[in-house]
This record gives sequence, structure tokens and C-alpha cells, in this order.
Amino acid sequence: MSRNLSVVVIGAGRMGLDHIQRLARRTHGAEVSAVVDIDADRAAAAVAGIPGAAVFSDIDAALDDPHTEAVLIATPGFLHEEALHAALARDIPVLCEKPLTPDPASAWRVLQAEEKLGRKRIQVGFMRRYDAEYAHLAELIRSGELGELLMLHHQHRNPATPPGFSNEMLINDSVVHEFDAVRFLTGEEIASVQVRRGKSTRNAPAGINDPQQVLLETASGVLADVEIYGNAQYGYEVGTQAVFEQGVVRIGNDAGPYLSARGRWGGSVLPGFTERFSAAYDREIQTWVDAALQGGTDGPSAWDGYAAAACCEAGVEAQRTGRTVAVELHEKPLLYHQG
Repeated sequence: MSRNLSVVVIGAGRMGLDHIQRLARRTHGAEVSAVVDIDADRAAAAVAGIPGAAVFSDIDAALDDPHTEAVLIATPGFLHEEALHAALARDIPVLCEKPLTPDPASAWRVLQAEEKLGRKRIQVGFMRRYDAEYAHLAELIRSGELGELLMLHHQHRNPATPPGFSNEMLINDSVVHEFDAVRFLTGEEIASVQVRRGKSTRNAPAGINDPQQVLLETASGVLADVEIYGNAQYGYEVGTQAVFEQGVVRIGNDAGPYLSARGRWGGSVLPGFTERFSAAYDREIQTWVDAALQGGTDGPSAWDGYAAAACCEAGVEAQRTGRTVAVELHEKPLLYHQG
């Protein structure tokens, strides 16, 4: 293994470009060796100014390059399964942006392929686990300092949904983060999902009922609710309120500092997720690189990606039918019980 981890980034769109710059400019012990994108001009523009970075339009050719030591997947979710199997076939570390794959059946196939290797190679990009406030809340829950955790209230608001966005994508592309956050904070699986669709904003595109309320229950009975609001207009806000036996903890939402002047008071609201979670993304990628250089993984696993996909499937069914839908999971393989 070279001093720097040579990383191939698959996908040069918004998230891929963000990670390319992060790896090249802010991550210690890593370098971008190549970028793969079907749009060669976009790939070339993404690596402009990065010495030695190659451009490929074919995943296999990039992974077979002798310089390749790890891969970061940042393509749309429906393209993930092929890239994941290609990386696992070469037994190299993978960071895969969420979702692992778009549905639990394909996620389970990936998980089984990794299990055959006998070691974890995949880290899934649930960046909230690396946010300082989320990490602190998780530690507080595990400490028992405020007694048992009883309920979680989540808010997830975006300024607007992009063209082509659908009701199902509110679950699969947005609430997927809360599914993982609930699992991360409670340390247990989600047992059931319910979705309520009420009065919709006039700012929602045709065919989207927005906002929606998602209700969850974990295996031990912790209740969680999510307000998902895709067209809130005013900015990007993500927040959580945790209710304990002996207190309440709030994280996220507004960005300080708060200013009081000229008869007014207030703070700022960030415009998007890359600004809100920039530091979390930095820690996520650095953690992945550090672990890969040591030959291991450290972060959300393929099991976490599979479980989130199963929650999304239940959520979309609940959204469609109005029923409370059980989350169905295969038995967890021994590999993913290990730390």
C-alpha cells in the first residue's frame, strides 16, 4: 500500500465533484487517481488541476488500473449494484454514497457477495453519523445520563425539490437519512413505518404531496416521527429532538451565531445539505481513508445500507396504502455482528 490511498471516484456529478475536491484538497493520506463518468468532458473538468488523475468512461477499466486501491461510488443509486459487485470482485475498500442500492433485494445480493469475502469492504455514506451533534447525542443516549430514550422528533426540510422528484423519492432520497439516524441513535432496528399525507403546500410540484409525516417504531418501542418537507422555500434545515425519562435534547436546525441589533434578532438558515454537513462529510471520508489504509472499514456497513433499503420499501408501501407496514429483514449475518 502506498503512503497515500489511490482512490477512483465513480461519478462526477454534484456529490462526486464534492468528494473529488475533498479527497484532493482536505483529506490526509488520499489521492484521486481517476474519475469514471459516462460524460468524458464532465470527468475531465472534475479532475482539472489534480496532478496524475486519469479519466475513464468504463468502470472495469478504472478498477483494473494498477494504481487503483479503493473506490468511492457517487453515481445515482440505480447504478450502484454493478459498481459494488465490480469492486468486491477486486477485494478493494469501497465508500458508497447512499443508497447502497435502491431496494432491499439488490442490497441483499451485495451483502451476500461481501459476506463471501469473509470481511467487510463497504462503508455506506450516511454522513449524519459523523456530524458532531448527532455523535454527541448518540453518546448521551448510550451513557444513560438522562435515563431511557423514549421518543425522537425529526425535521427534514429542503428549499425545493428538483425536476422529476416524486412522492416515493421523499422517502427513498430524504427520509432514508432519518431511517439510518434512528437506527444509529437507538442501536436497534426499525420495526414498522407509517406515512400520513395531509394538507400540501402550493409550492409542491404536481403529483407530490408535501409535507408528509412519517411515524416509526423501533424493536424496543421507541417512537420516532419525521416531518419531511421538500419544498419549504426558506432554506435547508435538519433537526432532532430526543425525549428522555429525565430531559430533552435538541440538535440541528438553525445555524448560529444569533444577532440582536436594530430592533431585530435572528440567525441564518443554510441553503443546502453540502453546507450543513460539510464537516461531517470531511470526517466521514477521513475515517474511511484511515481505515482503508489499515486494511479495514470503520462506519455504516452494507448491513446498514440493506436495513435502510428495507425501511424505505416499507415506507413507500405505507405511503401508498396508508397502512402501518412492518419492516422485513433477513437474519443478520455473523460478519455484521462483529465490530
